Amino acid sequence: VTATDADEGLYGHVKYSLKKQTDNAFGIFDLDSESGVITLLRSLDFEEGDAYVLDVQARDGGGLFDTAKVA
Repeated sequence: VTATDADEGLYGHVKYSLKKQTDNAFGIFDLDSESGVITLLRSLDFEEGDAYVLDVQARDGGGLFDTAKVA
């Protein structure tokens, strides 16, 4: 995921975090707090779930944030 902030310095620095995830997604995905890159921690298993939903939050240095749903 990618978020941008036009502010300079600390106020323009964006960090990412997982705010919510479906039970079947817990422990499967990793989110890099600096880059927003989502990676798999293990292989997906169709028998465990056919869909996974993550709520990713991007927060700037000034405390403003927005959330996106990744499915």
